[in-house]
Amino acid sequence: MLNTYARAFFTRVLTPFAALLLRLGVSPDAVTLVGTAGVMAGALVFFPMGEFFWGTIVITVFVFSDLVDGNMARQAGISSRWGAFLDSTLDRVADGAIFAGFALWYAGRGDDNVMCAVAIFCLASGQVVSYTKARGESIGLPVAVNGLVERAERLVISLVAAGFAGLHAFGVPGIQVLLPVALWIVAVGSLVTLVQRVVTVRRESAEADAAAAGGTAEQGSEADR
Repeated sequence: MLNTYARAFFTRVLTPFAALLLRLGVSPDAVTLVGTAGVMAGALVFFPMGEFFWGTIVITVFVFSDLVDGNMARQAGISSRWGAFLDSTLDRVADGAIFAGFALWYAGRGDDNVMCAVAIFCLASGQVVSYTKARGESIGLPVAVNGLVERAERLVISLVAAGFAGLHAFGVPGIQVLLPVALWIVAVGSLVTLVQRVVTVRRESAEADAAAAGGTAEQGSEADR
């Protein structure tokens, strides 16, 4: 849902910056790699230490590279299958690092095994949600459903909550509860989205198989005439 509306807005906003990087000789692939490295650093360095505010700031700065690299490729007329593959693959790496950072916090200084498990579930379910759509499309199905919680929602919900939870370090009381609440929301929402996509793929595959069987039967009937 957010992906539909927010991406177009931020793409327009970041277009001048993308053009500047191209003039400086920076390649879209370099932006993709640097952005992923920045997200991983913010998540795996700051989050396990409980520095959620600063970790979120670092991640937010670098996560916009996901919009800049594609913008650069389109402006330069160099969009490619390799670029799309690299971008999609490293998106999964970055997402995994964010929830791994949360899991490491709860497994260590956060000392909460339940929330550690929830964070790991968010990590795993997010990867599977993305895979179901990619796999469905790879076998020729449209997978005509977005689902309740897509990648954009997972990131916004978890990072906004982490950023606010980090204000506890500045003396804001009780606000750290936002992070576990957000992770539960992402976990449940990801599960619902997974079910939505699996059901959709099951329906679309049945329809495609029925259509193919009908076409084969019709061809056989015509051959008998």
